[in-house]
Amino acid sequence: MTNGRILSYGLLGLPLAFAALPIYVHVPRYYAESTGMELALLGFILLGARLLDAGIDPWLGWLADRVSRPRMVALALLPFAIGFVALLNPPVEHAALWLLGSLALTYLGFSAASVAYQAWGADIGEDSSLRTRLTAAREGFGLLGVVLAAALPAVLAASLSDGIARLSWILPPLLLIAAVTTFSRVGVGKPVLAASQPLLPSLRRVFADDAFRRLLIVFVANGIAAALPATLFLFFVADVLQAESASGPLLALYFIAGAASLPLWVMLSARRGRVFAWLLAMGVSIVAFAGASLLSSGDVWLFAIICIASGLALGADLALPAAIAADLGERQGQAGACFGVWNFVAKLNLALAAGLSLPLLGALGYVPGGSAGLPALTFAYALLPLAFKALAGGLLWRWRHSLEI
Repeated sequence: MTNGRILSYGLLGLPLAFAALPIYVHVPRYYAESTGMELALLGFILLGARLLDAGIDPWLGWLADRVSRPRMVALALLPFAIGFVALLNPPVEHAALWLLGSLALTYLGFSAASVAYQAWGADIGEDSSLRTRLTAAREGFGLLGVVLAAALPAVLAASLSDGIARLSWILPPLLLIAAVTTFSRVGVGKPVLAASQPLLPSLRRVFADDAFRRLLIVFVANGIAAALPATLFLFFVADVLQAESASGPLLALYFIAGAASLPLWVMLSARRGRVFAWLLAMGVSIVAFAGASLLSSGDVWLFAIICIASGLALGADLALPAAIAADLGERQGQAGACFGVWNFVAKLNLALAAGLSLPLLGALGYVPGGSAGLPALTFAYALLPLAFKALAGGLLWRWRHSLEI
């Protein structure tokens, strides 16, 4: 497969990730400030919407094994774009209902497109090395989309809230350009359509694979370690570092480091194996989280160094486990079902991070924009992720032989 076709496949990852950053990072603080919604209510809405979203992923994966993957992607893009624009332009009244409804529409389109898109990559990948390159291209363009989403609000408006609202109107044309390029240059591959069996037997077959089960357990622990700081990043920068205006550049720095590191992780995984490379990245993350726990007001440059270090590790987190999952899905002959479960677990991590951490911080006395409860915020942002990352690394080391395919 030519590099041009690999890059054309990866390009669609840019608008998908462009929207994912505001959904998972900006929305909590955006709705708390622009609508005055209480943290407890906001956390429970996010938890409920994300649990519903995660719950449909296994069904979407099952469906993706029975229809054309490109057609499923194309049909999902319209509700995704409409829901995203609505999400970032809430009305003054009934903001809670608006948040729930627009999240549901956005999640439905995003989830259907993502599951089919990932399975499509498994179809056109002929071996483990090519699947790793396709995954790296998808995640690399995704990181570029995240960088754009992180940097543009400050460019589009003087205030972060206005910039986020205007950001929503960038997605539709960006999505159209990327979709036309991907669909015109990437073939459908040779999908292995699963037999017409019901959903539950298909899922049992996914979980019957010992290696996939172990990979999921590592992915859960590692995903929680990533989801907690993703949810709390803006709160930490604004209230612990007292540098809200630096949040956009810091996010951009983090994701630029992740994008720059992708070729290095792909090269290292080709030489030493994907498990070894992933373990090394986890070690870098642990050091970064430990450093973040020591920061206080004004430590922006130190935090920038931590953003670079954790961003370098992010490249491995995005490319390597998903590439292993693609191999396991093709081995089972139902890549869609495997990625449906995979995305379910990823979203469950994000749902629990928002649904549990925000009410907990509220109960411990933390109020956004204030000085109370800052030790609790630092603990949830840095030390809890450190513990989960260490657990993930220990499990990955224990099961390294069964996961190196």
